[in-house]
Amino acid sequence: MRFLFKLLVLLVALALAAGAAAWWWTTQPMALAAPKVEISVPGGASLRTAANQAVKGGVQTHADLLYWYFRLAARDQHIQPGAYEVTAGMRPADLLDKLVRGDRIELPVTLVEGWTFKQVREALAKAESLTQESAGMSEAELMMQLGKPGVPAEGRFFPDTYRYAKNSSDLGVLRHAMRLMNERLAAAWSQRAADTPLKSPEQALILASIVEKETGKPEDRPLIAGVFINRLKIGMPLQTDPTVIYGLGDKFDGNLRKRDLTTDTPYNTYTRKGLPPTPIAMPGKAALMAAVQPAETRALYFVARGDGTSHFSGSLGEHNAAVRKYQLGGQ
Repeated sequence: MRFLFKLLVLLVALALAAGAAAWWWTTQPMALAAPKVEISVPGGASLRTAANQAVKGGVQTHADLLYWYFRLAARDQHIQPGAYEVTAGMRPADLLDKLVRGDRIELPVTLVEGWTFKQVREALAKAESLTQESAGMSEAELMMQLGKPGVPAEGRFFPDTYRYAKNSSDLGVLRHAMRLMNERLAAAWSQRAADTPLKSPEQALILASIVEKETGKPEDRPLIAGVFINRLKIGMPLQTDPTVIYGLGDKFDGNLRKRDLTTDTPYNTYTRKGLPPTPIAMPGKAALMAAVQPAETRALYFVARGDGTSHFSGSLGEHNAAVRKYQLGGQ
C-alpha cells in the first residue's frame, strides 16, 4: 500500500509539473526561425492544419503541442484563412487571437484621381500578391462579375488607397472601390445646388470626371465646374480637350491636332453639345462636390496659365486675349 501511495503521489506530482510546464509554455514568447515569419492558413483549415502550417512557416515548437493548445483555448471560436505575420515576442495566445480575428497580412494599392479604368486595371495587375481573378475578362464580363451588367466601368471606382489581404482577389478591391464611389456620389448628389442643370447622379459623375481631368490646381475645381455648368445652361458645347482625347483612345499620340477637334465621336464635345455618354476618368471627392456645387461665376471660358492655374473669362474676346497672353507668348 505504501508503494502504491508513493506511486500515486509521484503521478500527481508529475501531472502538476506537466500542467505547470504547459501553463508556463503558454505565457512565453514562441521561438521563431526569424524575427518575423509568415504562415499561410488555407480555407477550411482545421486547428491541426493551422498548427502544422505555423510550424512549417517558422514557429519553432512541436505542432502537436500547438494543436492541443489551440483545441483547448479556441473553444467554439473559428480560425480565419489567410496569410499571417508572426513576430518576435508573440505567445501562443497571441497567435490564436490573430487567427480568430482574421488579422491577416494586408498590402496597399493606390488608385489615383483622374485615372482611366485602363490605368486601374494596369495598377491592379502589378499589385503585389493580388490574385488576378479578372485577368482575361472583358470590361463587360468584369462588370457582370461585380453585379453591374451593362454598366460602363469608366469612372465607377473611387480613387483611394485600398488595403487587401495577401493573395485575395482583385475583384474584391474593385468591389470596395465601386461601393465607395456609389457612397461618395450619393452623398454629393444629395447636396447639389438647387439650380443645377444636371438631371441625375450619373450626369454629375460624368461632369466630375471632366472637372478632374481639366483641373491643374485643386482650388480651381469649383470655377472650372462653374464654366461647364454655365455652358450646359445655355446649350453651349463644352469644348473640352480631355473628352476628345478620351474618344481617340489608343489613337492619341500625345499631340491633339485640329482635325481631332473636328472629327466627330460620341466624346467630341466640340462637335456635340451636352455631356459625353460616360465618365472619362475617376473623379475624387473634391471634383464630385465641384460638379454639384460649382462656384457662382459668369465665366464661360478658361485657359491654362502655364503654372497649373487657369485664367477665367466671361467673353470670347477676353478669352482670346488670355490665350494670346498665356499660350501664344503675347502674339
